[in-house]
Amino acid sequence: MRLGINLGYWGAGMDQDNLAVAQEADRLGYSVCWAAEAYGSDAPTVLAWVAAQTERIDVGSGIFQIPARTPAMTAMTAATLDSLSGGRFRLGLGVSGPQVSEGWYGVKFDKPLSRTREYVEIVRKALSRERLTHVGEHWTLPLPDGPGKPIKLTVHPVRDHVPLYIAAIGPKNLQQTGEIADGALLVFFAPEHAEATTLGPVRAGRATAGKDLDGFDICPTVPMAIGDDDQISALADFFRPYTALYVGGMGSRKQNFYNKLAQRMGYEKEAAEIQDRYLAGDKDGAAAAVPQQLIDSTTLLGSVERVADRMRAYAEAGVTTLSLAPAGFTLDERIAALRAGVEALERSGTA
Repeated sequence: MRLGINLGYWGAGMDQDNLAVAQEADRLGYSVCWAAEAYGSDAPTVLAWVAAQTERIDVGSGIFQIPARTPAMTAMTAATLDSLSGGRFRLGLGVSGPQVSEGWYGVKFDKPLSRTREYVEIVRKALSRERLTHVGEHWTLPLPDGPGKPIKLTVHPVRDHVPLYIAAIGPKNLQQTGEIADGALLVFFAPEHAEATTLGPVRAGRATAGKDLDGFDICPTVPMAIGDDDQISALADFFRPYTALYVGGMGSRKQNFYNKLAQRMGYEKEAAEIQDRYLAGDKDGAAAAVPQQLIDSTTLLGSVERVADRMRAYAEAGVTTLSLAPAGFTLDERIAALRAGVEALERSGTA
């Protein structure tokens, strides 16, 4: 199992700290540094900035939002970042959610599975430097009865194959991800529920493609807080607002992928209460309603020894890249967490 670092969103006034975290992760031997986007900082600009000031660590989009760019534009960006970074780019894609897709990009959030499949087909074809043609439900290239003609990418990516990941939560999306991608970007991953909530559908998708999980990157982002083992409850409190936001307020009442995931993990009643409170404007009440066990099972909390034990559980569950999201309000706290992550991985014996 390898370690990654997830820097999340940028532009909140800590960009120099985030760069220092990426550089320390590079020095410590972390395998990949992910950057996110929603409706603030965009990921490719951040990744170019990080790639220019690191040496070995891969840079990955966690994620590029599918409604934000045409597939050909994404292929151009991927090829450019792979070239600029010397072959260190990983392409993570995701459909985002209905509120962002329709409210921010003006793109109807419909048929996300078929849209993703077509998008990946076009991106892969463009990156292969074939002349780009496609006839599908969502895209037709070139447009018929017009001046457009099949064009091929002029940029040469450093590698013949840029690794492609998909952010997936629901069973059908996970199955398709196993079929068409090189890895899955995951959140709220609990080793105890891994087979039922994640690996079973991914494995089914791999089988559809005539493959197994060998070489497929299972890559969850896992929040981490280092501290004394007798302070687990206090450490879990770091992540109550985060968990409440996703389980309670990310999406609509009828369409919240994270809420459904919590339900599949056995928290049906709790997930409903968190959502009710959050959508009613009671964010503190929603955070208080998050079960500590849900937080503990989807994060890394406590001493280096306890974190090492949990890392062992993640590796045994099938995780191949464990991307850390360390808690901390200062740069020193985040750097210390990075170093603790390396120490814990070594103690776990799973590196």
